[in-house]
Amino acid sequence: MLYINILIVTIFVSNVVLAQFLGICPFLGVSNKVSTATGMGLAVIFVMTLSTLVTYLLQIYVLNPLHLEFLQTIMFILVIAALVQMVEIILKKISPALYQALGVFLPLITTNCAVLGIAILVIQKDFSLVAGLVYTIGIAVGFTLALVLFAGIRERLDLVEMPKGIKGMPIALITAGILAMAFMGFAGLAKI
Repeated sequence: MLYINILIVTIFVSNVVLAQFLGICPFLGVSNKVSTATGMGLAVIFVMTLSTLVTYLLQIYVLNPLHLEFLQTIMFILVIAALVQMVEIILKKISPALYQALGVFLPLITTNCAVLGIAILVIQKDFSLVAGLVYTIGIAVGFTLALVLFAGIRERLDLVEMPKGIKGMPIALITAGILAMAFMGFAGLAKI
């Protein structure tokens, strides 16, 4: 039951983008098409989950025993950068179309503050490995859900007549705000 609660809270209640404001750059930058947003979301799920697993093990079995906790941020950034490079190489071989569609945003997963932030939060919240992975998967799925919903709304907005001054990023920011308020409706659902 704890893991289901963690998933519900991370996906809906404390959505990483809409409630915690982590990962805004890819949220706004890759949300023009649903297909691109879906690909980016899947890449973030993979990278975030794998990076949390590796960084958790690194923290527990290397940094803590050697009393090198002060190196946490640097080590985590290096692990995330290496994992993103791996994902980039794999995507280039498996799905060149998706690799092209993601373009510059794929290497930007390295600088996606949500990936680093969640890896650090798992350590700070003192989760077990399994609970930390469930937390991370929920956060990543919530990020993907918000990204795909937002991309779908933006695709629909491209078909609508609107004043010139509100086209593009202004309407995107207004839409993101409304989407965040919609997700606030889940606030009393569960807590972790």
